[in-house]
Amino acid sequence: MAVPSLDALVAAGFDVVAVLTRPDAPLGRKRVLTPSPVAVRAAELGIRIIHASKVDAAVTGQIAAAAPDVAAIVAYGGLIPRAALDVPRHGWINLHFSLLPAWRGAAPVQRSLIAGDDVTGAVTFLLEEGLDTGPVFGTLTESVRPDDTAGALLERLSHSGAVLLTQTLSALDAGRAAAVPQHGEVSLAPKLSLEDGRLDWQQPALAIGRRARGVTPEPGAWTTLDGQRIKLEPVVMRPGEAALKPGQLALAGKSVLVGTGSHPVELTRIQPSGKKMMTAADWARGQATLESVVFE
Repeated sequence: MAVPSLDALVAAGFDVVAVLTRPDAPLGRKRVLTPSPVAVRAAELGIRIIHASKVDAAVTGQIAAAAPDVAAIVAYGGLIPRAALDVPRHGWINLHFSLLPAWRGAAPVQRSLIAGDDVTGAVTFLLEEGLDTGPVFGTLTESVRPDDTAGALLERLSHSGAVLLTQTLSALDAGRAAAVPQHGEVSLAPKLSLEDGRLDWQQPALAIGRRARGVTPEPGAWTTLDGQRIKLEPVVMRPGEAALKPGQLALAGKSVLVGTGSHPVELTRIQPSGKKMMTAADWARGQATLESVVFE
């Protein structure tokens, strides 16, 4: 999510003295140590990289040594202590993907989709010690599309937000930036856990669809069958279909339907435990009697 902002700042002529990002992390089944996307891009641009899982005294010292006038922060996910906040003379400007004070926290887009918001957006604000409490410099809005997943919406916001961040820093550099206190109802967006991806088939189809889209791609929507976890990609609303019991599966032509607390939904892709993702139709062909299958 930070790469578009880095590219936009460099293209706008800002002197990016360093990039602070997480350490290389093991990814994939082979757990290969892999740098973050923004670390890869920074290396390509020849920018110094500071790796840190948290901003402690040693990291604060590295930031101070880089002598930044301002620090731009995008999707970092950690708290910045007072000592580090005081290093840049213009402070830390955070690009946050919600319309603050709505959805303060680590998963604003995901929580917004799960809640069924029609409109979201992004803001730039002055980072404080509190959780996303600082005054706001700039705002943009983004309509939520019916088929939006968290991944798709974050991708759009990362690009439009990069423009907003660049505009904010340009205004700050020119002495024209003005931050205003946040106003409105506060809501929180804590980091998603694996359990947040579990679909409750007793819930109405609309709520299930929102949750499935909100947790895609991570941590992913899932259910269980015979005690085994099955990952699902976002479901499709099918309000005109005959009712099924919650969790009950059935075929409608080539479509695989599952019952909810209201009308059925259509499954698109399924990943059984230990297997690759496949179409729901291919998975269904491997079931002896689909009508006897019930998701738990």
